[in-house]
Amino acid sequence: MPVRTMRYSFLSIMAACSLAVPRLAGEASPIRHVVVVFQENVSFDHYFATYPNAANDGLGSNFTAKPGTPLVSGLFLNGLLAHNPNSVAPFRLTHAQTITCDQDHNYGDEQKAFDAGAMDKFPESVGTGDGTFGPCFDAGKGTGVVMGYYDGNTVTAMWNYAQAFSMSDNSFGTTFGPSTPGALNLVAGQTWGATIVSGSAAGNVNAIDAKTGLGTVIGDARPALDDCDPPKKTLVTMSGSNVGDLLNARGITWGWFQGGFRPTTPATSTTPAVCNASHTNSGGAVVTDYIPHHEPFQYYPQTANPHHVPPDSTDRIGASGPANHQYDLQDFWAAANSGHLPAVSFLKAAAYQDGHAGYSGPLDEQTFLVQTINRLMSLREWDNMAIIIAYDDSDGWYDHVMAPIVRQSNTPDDALLGAGSCGTAPAGSFQGRCGYGPRLPLMVISPWARQNFVDHNVTDQSSILRFIEDNWRLGQLGNQSTDAQAGSLWDMFDLEPNHQRAPALLLDPASGNPM
Repeated sequence: MPVRTMRYSFLSIMAACSLAVPRLAGEASPIRHVVVVFQENVSFDHYFATYPNAANDGLGSNFTAKPGTPLVSGLFLNGLLAHNPNSVAPFRLTHAQTITCDQDHNYGDEQKAFDAGAMDKFPESVGTGDGTFGPCFDAGKGTGVVMGYYDGNTVTAMWNYAQAFSMSDNSFGTTFGPSTPGALNLVAGQTWGATIVSGSAAGNVNAIDAKTGLGTVIGDARPALDDCDPPKKTLVTMSGSNVGDLLNARGITWGWFQGGFRPTTPATSTTPAVCNASHTNSGGAVVTDYIPHHEPFQYYPQTANPHHVPPDSTDRIGASGPANHQYDLQDFWAAANSGHLPAVSFLKAAAYQDGHAGYSGPLDEQTFLVQTINRLMSLREWDNMAIIIAYDDSDGWYDHVMAPIVRQSNTPDDALLGAGSCGTAPAGSFQGRCGYGPRLPLMVISPWARQNFVDHNVTDQSSILRFIEDNWRLGQLGNQSTDAQAGSLWDMFDLEPNHQRAPALLLDPASGNPM
């Protein structure tokens, strides 16, 4: 059963769509292009704790909310800024404090921080201060830096997008854990089915079945089918299907486009490809663009592009070809600018702009998001486009909301309700998938999005997968994929015939405010 109740039946919404605009064959709504911008490591409270109230203290861009802006379930509304159960109180990070320490976001440690729903063990369980992983900025809070949050004076573009379009304050990671589980859940609703090709299972794969050798990904094991893996890392492959298989079966164009995917040294018959492109972030650090474990389709033999082969022609980007739907970001813009925008596109920033604490941050991320969205809004396809901004995990950053537990697990890595416990897993269910995990930002930017709207329905990362499945009538993946129970994104849209479509909103990449 779905974990939420829709205000309108899916059929009634689709009937309304049929009166609004003509549809192409096979589409269930006016949305003909979905662009998922999948960013890194942010909890909801880390970006929206005090939304829509910003300090406006002259540090960063000013932000003033529109009259009637709905409140969100944040720290301001719930009184948790002054009265918080954690050992360190939440505190505001300023516009000058955007490259911070990376927090602990391991599968079990995040569960310990939740402390059976008390949400009071973040500094002790997942906080990292200067020196834990090497020198980094902890705002003088030590492990208490995990309680830091930004407001609209820093994450200004995100707050402006929320004013103009739809956001959710009740969307969660499908499971606990870091980047790889989040990316797999986005495209498959599934973290079970891993085969360890080399390296250690510890912290990477658990619940390994003795007969099949298959287990569940809980950490950042790297894709074995990728030339550009760093050395001495655990390598795995995934069995089963992903959304790419469903799209291929229907002949629908799609692709994953990631910064740095195009190799600096192409593969030969005897040597692997090398991906060493890099950029300098706003803190002055040089960061390698491509991170293999952020690319979920590379884990699956049927959708991998191991040698990072480029597309054979621009007009076939998104269709079958030597790149096998896995591309560099520059290929996305080549396709878009030539009138060949795929129906479904997943965009991944080069690492320095993906928002991940430690090597990126909200200002680098804002530059990428705004430049990307401004360009998308200038395309002729904008009228029937939905841009979804989502995140792979929370990085461990504090959030005060405990998600409903819809997937139970009992492995030694679980710790939500005590040692080895995340509820009681039903017989026959795949273990190591404790979830929902931490609350994450989720936004829909589209002419068809509700405006200045906050959706309170429960959703998760695989709700994006479910949206794509439903919009193109693809069916579902089965085999215990969470797409079957994922909450719907449709309430973030207004598809009624008399809907006043949301206008484009062009922002300044530096300030995050309207140009």
